[in-house]
Amino acid sequence: MYKCLACGYIYNPQEGDPDGGIAPGTKFEDIPDDWVCPICGVGKDMFEKVD
Repeated sequence: MYKCLACGYIYNPQEGDPDGGIAPGTKFEDIPDDWVCPICGVGKDMFEKVD
């Protein structure tokens, strides 16, 4: 899972981001670079891996 450093949103690969066009099962590394946090709108570079 990956956590947004700006707002705390957790990206869970098992759930994906259906509203953002990311299908369930999509690894974070496979998300397009122009994807943004669905909560606060920051880019992928503002996420860090969490266990």
